[in-house]
Amino acid sequence: MSTQGALPEIRKTVILNASIEKVWKAVATSEGIAAWWMPNTFEPVEGHDFILHAGPFGDSPCKVTEIVSPHRVAFKWGKDWQLTFELSELDNGKTEFTLIHSGWDEAQVTEFGQPHPVVRGIMDGGWEDIVKNKLVQYVEG
Repeated sequence: MSTQGALPEIRKTVILNASIEKVWKAVATSEGIAAWWMPNTFEPVEGHDFILHAGPFGDSPCKVTEIVSPHRVAFKWGKDWQLTFELSELDNGKTEFTLIHSGWDEAQVTEFGQPHPVVRGIMDGGWEDIVKNKLVQYVEG
C-alpha cells in the first residue's frame, strides 16, 4: 500500500475515571458502542462482519480485525478506513482510551463521493466531541 497522498490518522486520547473493565464494556460491546457512538451489530469476534447504522449516511459495512481483551479493538470501516480503540490501565482505577481513525488519502473519496480531506476535517471535530464528551459521560455517568 502506497503512502503517497496519505493523510495523518485522527488520534483522540482521554483519561477516563473508570476501570479498564468498565471502559472495555463501553468500547467492545454492541450496546456500549451504541450508547456513545452509533447503533451497530458489532460483536467482539475477529473476522465478524457487522454494520454501523450511520443515520442519514445509511449503513456502513465493517469487519472486526483485532480483539485483544481488554486492551485493543480494531475494525475495518467502509472501504477505506481502519478504526482502533486502545485502552491502558492507569493508577487509581483510571483508564487511558485512545481512538485511532486511519486510512485517509487525499486522492480518495468516500462511498458517498466526498473527498477524504473534507471528511477527515469534519470527522476530526466529530471525534473530538464523541470521545471527549459522549464517551466520558457514558463511562463516568
